[in-house]
Amino acid sequence: MAAVGLEGIEKVYPNGFKAVHGIDLQVRDGEFMVFVGPSGCAKSTVLRMIAGLEGISGGTLRIGQRVVNDVPAKQRGIAMVFQNYALYPHMKVYDNLAFGLKLAGMKKVEIDQRVREAAEMLEMGHLLDRYPRQLSGGQAQRVAVGRAIVKRPDVFLFDEPLSNLDAKLRAAMRVRLTELHRSLRASGRSSTVIYVTHDQTEAMTMGERICVLRDGRIQQLDTPAALYQRPVNAFVAGFIGSPEMNLHTVDLRRGGGQAELQWGDARLPLPAATAARLALPDG
Repeated sequence: MAAVGLEGIEKVYPNGFKAVHGIDLQVRDGEFMVFVGPSGCAKSTVLRMIAGLEGISGGTLRIGQRVVNDVPAKQRGIAMVFQNYALYPHMKVYDNLAFGLKLAGMKKVEIDQRVREAAEMLEMGHLLDRYPRQLSGGQAQRVAVGRAIVKRPDVFLFDEPLSNLDAKLRAAMRVRLTELHRSLRASGRSSTVIYVTHDQTEAMTMGERICVLRDGRIQQLDTPAALYQRPVNAFVAGFIGSPEMNLHTVDLRRGGGQAELQWGDARLPLPAATAARLALPDG
């Protein structure tokens, strides 16, 4: 297992466009961290920089105790699951799971042990002799996750892995992935997860902490409950929650020791503790 540290991470493309603006973030060892935000917020770009699929323009990236800015992807100790499952169509499920281990020169006995262990963990032992074309979407996604598990990486990276599934299957896979993370952590295996999604339901139900991104900047990093109950700005308040939070422009006034919100003819007194935090002058 390993923590992941981003210190002032930036991404600038050759045309001068700056996609990521100095992100500082610490993902704890064994944590399930979710990146969420609207399309174009750079959540997948940040994930790809962690994976080594995108170059880093500035800042420092650490996985465990290593600075990995210039370390090739295959040497970073990560395993990635994409939106598209990328299974080899001519190989059976067993061989899809085993292929990366064979390339790494692992002994046949250990490969078999890892493949069957992952298959049992994901309840897909009966699928090992099938080809990808014989699998449902949920089954194919389990194979993609299994291929990551057999590598026993330091960090799992998920890039919108459930986007292609229907709503019912997506809900079932959310539960399965969450239980898998807990099982891996309980067994002392690699369990640090960074999970990218645009679906706030996935974010709120799966993440131990959630990083809300907008335009390549972190808006808020907190637990699901804190994001929902105490958003730090109007963007987070409007983005998190279903239905989304109602937002109104109001006047905030204080007088005679009482603070209140005013919009039109309506007035709403504020609790004394809230008024004290605002430290408003009279008027």
